Amino acid sequence: MTDTPKPAGEAAELPTMDFTVFVMSLSHSALVDLGDAPQPDGTTSKNLALARQTIDILGLLQDKTKGNLTGAEERLLTQVLHDLRMRFVEVSRGS
Repeated sequence: MTDTPKPAGEAAELPTMDFTVFVMSLSHSALVDLGDAPQPDGTTSKNLALARQTIDILGLLQDKTKGNLTGAEERLLTQVLHDLRMRFVEVSRGS
């Protein structure tokens, strides 16, 4: 069996979407906007407004899902939010 090339722009196989993958995807987007992870083209740049918005979305998600998450999901979301908020403060201060 040979691999058929995918059309240009079509993503490689993506993981099955669940809450953990969703949170990690938002987290990665925030890291890209904080300049800590590369953009799809390999470059890095900072967009603190977008980073702040993504962090706020994760906070909203935490508020709205309270009591509906597994222990592991709740710990993941809490840790991701803590890490991103601390990193946002560092980047905002120019550290």
